[in-house]
Amino acid sequence: MSVIKVPEADAAGWRCAACDEPLVMRPVELEYLDSLFNVELPACPRCHHVLIPEALALGKMHQVEQLLEDK
Repeated sequence: MSVIKVPEADAAGWRCAACDEPLVMRPVELEYLDSLFNVELPACPRCHHVLIPEALALGKMHQVEQLLEDK
């Protein structure tokens, strides 16, 4: 499965609140309504928590959610 790269998801300047590690871009699996997506997002290299930037959550992710819900 190919990885979706999202220009709005930039790891620059972000650190993990729990580990204080700088976030790095890595592929993660997102699942919504039985659909699975591999997306490159900022994540902590130690604890693997993922950051979904607000602009991405309220923009493209919201649009995809609406498309899937309309099916």
